[in-house]
Amino acid sequence: MHLDHDLQSIQSAREIIRNARVAANALAGFSQAKLDSICAEIAREGEAHARRLAELAVEETGFGRMEDKVLKNLLGSRMTWEAWKDIPAVGILREDKQIGLMEVGVPVGVIAALVPSTNPTSTTLYKAIIALKAGNAIIFSPHPNAKRCILETVQVIQNAAQRAGAPEHAVQSLSLLSKEATETLLRDPCVGLILATGGGAMVRAAYRSGNPAIGVGPGNGPAFIERSADIPKAVGHIIESKTFDNGVICASEQSIVTEHCIASQVEKELTRQSCYFLSESESAALAKLFLRPDGTMNPGIVGRTAPEIAALANISVPEGTRVLISRQEGVSPQNAWCHEKLCPALAYYVEPDWEAACQRCLALLAIEGAGHTMVIHSKDEAVIREFALQKPVSRLLVNTPAALGGVGATTGLAPALTLGCGSAGGSATSDNVGPLHLRDIRRVAWGVRELDALRTASSSPAGDGLAFGADAQPVGAAFLPPEPAHTRDIAAITRKVMERLRL
Repeated sequence: MHLDHDLQSIQSAREIIRNARVAANALAGFSQAKLDSICAEIAREGEAHARRLAELAVEETGFGRMEDKVLKNLLGSRMTWEAWKDIPAVGILREDKQIGLMEVGVPVGVIAALVPSTNPTSTTLYKAIIALKAGNAIIFSPHPNAKRCILETVQVIQNAAQRAGAPEHAVQSLSLLSKEATETLLRDPCVGLILATGGGAMVRAAYRSGNPAIGVGPGNGPAFIERSADIPKAVGHIIESKTFDNGVICASEQSIVTEHCIASQVEKELTRQSCYFLSESESAALAKLFLRPDGTMNPGIVGRTAPEIAALANISVPEGTRVLISRQEGVSPQNAWCHEKLCPALAYYVEPDWEAACQRCLALLAIEGAGHTMVIHSKDEAVIREFALQKPVSRLLVNTPAALGGVGATTGLAPALTLGCGSAGGSATSDNVGPLHLRDIRRVAWGVRELDALRTASSSPAGDGLAFGADAQPVGAAFLPPEPAHTRDIAAITRKVMERLRL
């Protein structure tokens, strides 16, 4: 019976891929205006069903808070669409007759989208909109623990898309789930791009598939409270972030790092805002709970409240406790408190000054989360700038809740539920992923000089360079941005920081 299910799931995946290829060919002929009308209808329908889909997600997965999932569904639908609706993704994007160049946005075709159980319905809405905005068909591969709510979300999207004139199979999902079916999808040569949001094993499988992939790594972002910060506001932001959907957003804070001169104020404020400082034995008990023997996160803690997590370790906490906090001194891969914890629990470090705090944040990111996100609470522009120059993250958030800032809800970043980690995190991009990552650029280039002109220029005195004509710029000059006036200032600051931190 098991073998029959696997074979059936593979055959079903192959049929879905074939249908998607047909739909993708049809979408490739759609204008941007037509694609936009489809996306707008999906966004409206996603917003209309935001509460119902959030309820389904909580009911099925047991993760997080329903009201927060409603907000995430709105981010994945209305906010995503509002951010991208006026930006062209396909068709003629730019023409420059002076240099003889035209750029055309071209869909990649079929997108395979892996969906996690932590943000199942919101991620599905978001990925459908950015895929169709760029003229692509999309196939979802749901996390097994969130299959029902993801399939229901896909149905909502399909109804809206077809009502707006999309091809029948523009949006599909695997429904017979198996490892073999997912591998069939990821490896099929008809897939133009894999958009992988989920556990590390699945992201690695996407990169091994042989198809182009955008995958994202785990977060493990520290929150640095610097001495100039508004401490009550900084603590409030951290707690808001860490309790939002019970901490399942990977951009959320995992540690607090602060300076010795304000530590007592920070600790007093954390306690006042209903955080509970664990004893050494309680911290050890929870550390055993956080990680499984193979070093991966225990799913039993994901998206639970602080009292629920404490109860799992037989720890009694005051009524109304919002976040569990463990005082830590060292950083080690074997210490569970140094890793990502998708629940309301934080490590806490006190350092002599901002330079030592900088080193502590670097050490934490070296354990896990490099390339992802961190936050600094400060009014000191010089310190903020030096953190920006040094931290191996793609998003340095300032004076905002990290979970909401990272996904673009409280910052000017693009709304997204797939956050690139750049080369530091093994990702193909450091951006908040949007429709412009899901298309190719075809460049049409006119001949602007003849071979004889190239030969003549090459024999001219050094420094003349190649030119388009008598009054034209040197080759390549049209593509170079003007040098910023502050370039030398940044270089000087970089050298200063390197010297002070001895990096």
